[in-house]
Amino acid sequence: MKIVIPGGSGDVGAVLARALHGEGHEVVVLSRRPRARPWRVAQWDAATPGAWGKELDGSDVVINLTGRSVNCRYTRQNKREILESRVTPTRLVGEAIAGAGRPPRVWLQASTATIYAHRHDAANDEASGIIGGAEPDAPPAWKFSIEVAKAWERALDDAITPRTRKIALRSAMTMSPDPGSIFDTLLWLVRRGLGGQAGDGRQYVSWIHAGDFVRAIKWLIEHDEIDGAVNVAAPNPLPNAEFMRILREAAGVPVGLPAATWMLEIGAVFLRTETELILKSRRVVPGRLLEGRFVFEFPFWPDAARDLCRRWKDERRRMPDAA
Repeated sequence: MKIVIPGGSGDVGAVLARALHGEGHEVVVLSRRPRARPWRVAQWDAATPGAWGKELDGSDVVINLTGRSVNCRYTRQNKREILESRVTPTRLVGEAIAGAGRPPRVWLQASTATIYAHRHDAANDEASGIIGGAEPDAPPAWKFSIEVAKAWERALDDAITPRTRKIALRSAMTMSPDPGSIFDTLLWLVRRGLGGQAGDGRQYVSWIHAGDFVRAIKWLIEHDEIDGAVNVAAPNPLPNAEFMRILREAAGVPVGLPAATWMLEIGAVFLRTETELILKSRRVVPGRLLEGRFVFEFPFWPDAARDLCRRWKDERRRMPDAA
């Protein structure tokens, strides 16, 4: 298959491109800053139509992952860039698919599990999950993230692509051992004794092992009956305190200093980020994947954490300067 991945130069894109290229597929990543990769990388600006659109014509699959990092302070300018970096490329990809002589048969569009409400009482699946934004105790920054997620999916829904199936990937945190990944950052904290619970530790963490993420993407490509929103997450989210305890055990670190909410708020200012990334309860389960009998290799965090720690150590042995 020819698989085009706009915005595929980030952590998740690299995981996907590496796996799909390794299986012999023709992978083309669209990037604003092309650099040498085992797969082909083509230039695009993610803002205007261009020659990049020809890559989609005749392709089999498009996986659009474009979007500015949310790991920043939600200033007015950053909020505008976060929104535009998601909505504009999604519209452009839709227009390119609509104008293609032979459009791809499926378009998988990045979305986020953050679209669901902050809650502890029950899990959010695609059928009964509560879309966030109306929680009375949610900070304004959290409501902004919900509006971005809804606008992102609205841009996908508005695209007129009758010959192309569309899927919104409501993805949880993808855990890979790659340098700079979310898991790499969490393990860095744990190894330095900073991997305790955040806040009261009750907020749920939704996650997915990178191997299961790739397998879920391939499963969705193969299953023509699936469209619309799909939660891409392991079936067993768990509270932050338990999540971090298990990661410490897998890493062989006996203790981790906890961080109170007020400490996180102060630290977020200095680190130029938002506490939403840590404190919002994301209790998300993959209802449609489970209904379709998708089998997770790593449905539980203890097994995933041990595997990821082992892979992380193996990679660092091959890259001693990255340890």
